[in-house]
Amino acid sequence: MHSAVFLIEFGAIILGLGLLGRLAGRFRFSPIPLYLLAGLAFGKGGLLPLGASEEFVAIGAEIGVILLLLMLGLEYTASDLVSNLKTQYPAGLVDFALNALPGAAAALLLGWGPVAAVVLAGVTWISSSGVIAKVLGDLGRLGNRETPVILSILVLEDLAMAVYLPIITALLAGVGLAAGSATLAIALGVAGAVLFVAVRYGRLISRFVSSDDPEKLLLVVLGLTLLVAGVAQQLQVSAAVGAFLVGIALSGEVAEGAHALLSPLRDLFAAVFFVFFGLHTDPASIPPVILPAFALAVVTALTKIATGHWAARRAGIGVKGRWRAGGTLVARGEFSIVIAGLAVTAGVQPQMGPFATAYVLILVVVGPLTARFTEPVAAAVTRWRRRDADRDGAAPPRSAPPARHEGVPVRGEPSRTD
Repeated sequence: MHSAVFLIEFGAIILGLGLLGRLAGRFRFSPIPLYLLAGLAFGKGGLLPLGASEEFVAIGAEIGVILLLLMLGLEYTASDLVSNLKTQYPAGLVDFALNALPGAAAALLLGWGPVAAVVLAGVTWISSSGVIAKVLGDLGRLGNRETPVILSILVLEDLAMAVYLPIITALLAGVGLAAGSATLAIALGVAGAVLFVAVRYGRLISRFVSSDDPEKLLLVVLGLTLLVAGVAQQLQVSAAVGAFLVGIALSGEVAEGAHALLSPLRDLFAAVFFVFFGLHTDPASIPPVILPAFALAVVTALTKIATGHWAARRAGIGVKGRWRAGGTLVARGEFSIVIAGLAVTAGVQPQMGPFATAYVLILVVVGPLTARFTEPVAAAVTRWRRRDADRDGAAPPRSAPPARHEGVPVRGEPSRTD
């Protein structure tokens, strides 16, 4: 009976996602907001809460994030990653300054204390790699000139999490300096080792994974990705970082074949991830914190747009690409919820959970919209300003030339004497 209920629930979810995706495709709109609203409807406090399939959906959501980051990694080689990190690290610093500080300031203004300020700084700092990867694919922008800039910022954020998460865990647990330093050293060592292997031995890994049989290639790539992601997460490094670096390590025909085979799986489990996010949001907890969350969302949406615009401009991208880069970075998601969840579990601030949920829900819905419409809106505003400037600076109408009077020269003409 339990298995029958599970099949009915999960089948209804998949069917509903397919119909929502078809609806979004008809209007050329990203389906992510619809997936999130579906999750709210099926979650706790929603219209039709799930029971039997919730645990499976949670596992599927985690696989979805891993596959999203793997597919992003397959788009670029290890040399691309290293060169982008070398050239874009100033953008990472600007990203931190513009987006982490507003979160910390908001927590202090709300009276939550310094530890909560460090937590909320992480919530507002980190963009959602999962949402942005999906948006880039939906909008067909993976090959755009600004996309490497976006990915560089996302990778810098994900790698920064290898440092930030051990720090925040130590702060929340109240452990001593020695224990916190050991955890941080392990995290940094693992992230550095995986990156070194991906850069130095990428060709050997591709040769080991390569196979003419699509079935074997799919199983080896998927198994390797999940294994590395699991080990990375066990060692306090983001599973997303591990999956991304596996994608970076694969190149050539292997990357192309894996991309074609894994695309359908990515789309399936990515949709499940967004539903799962909505499942764990109680609609009743949102109204009390919606106003401060909305205000912070507006501020940090603008700061993310500024970050992407500045980074793209620094990389020599055109004006349209700068606005697209900024609008794409707005969405927050999985990391923000994980960070807030750590604070809630530690009992730092009871309101942190619903506040972060409302904040992320606003930006995860707005993010796909800003990714699509920031550039055309900016272009429309520019055209409007130019029209106003032309109207204000228009020359006065030309007056008729002065009449000639006999014996009186016109200004600008030489006088004539007989």
